[in-house]
Amino acid sequence: MKALAVTTLIAAGLTVSAPAFANKDLATKSGCMACHAVDKKLVGPAYQEVAKKYKAADEAKLVEKVIKGGSGAWGTVPMPPNAAVKPDDVKTLVKWILAGAK
Repeated sequence: MKALAVTTLIAAGLTVSAPAFANKDLATKSGCMACHAVDKKLVGPAYQEVAKKYKAADEAKLVEKVIKGGSGAWGTVPMPPNAAVKPDDVKTLVKWILAGAK
């Protein structure tokens, strides 16, 4: 019985830590990492810089920006629309970015 409790706690801990890896993987799978990195500017801004500029209240605005694309907020290079990425995945990615993309 004690082993079952320990196994359950370990599994719960893995479940709690898994989203951080899953979201970076989702960003890679969605093509986001071709232009963005977590901690340095590539073509687009680093996700950690985005997290410093925007707050949780900006989530809907950022989701729309990711889906429709945009330009001007970070320079002259436009971000293309990402209509092929599922809206729920975009929301997951934006939440991860706003949380510091760690």
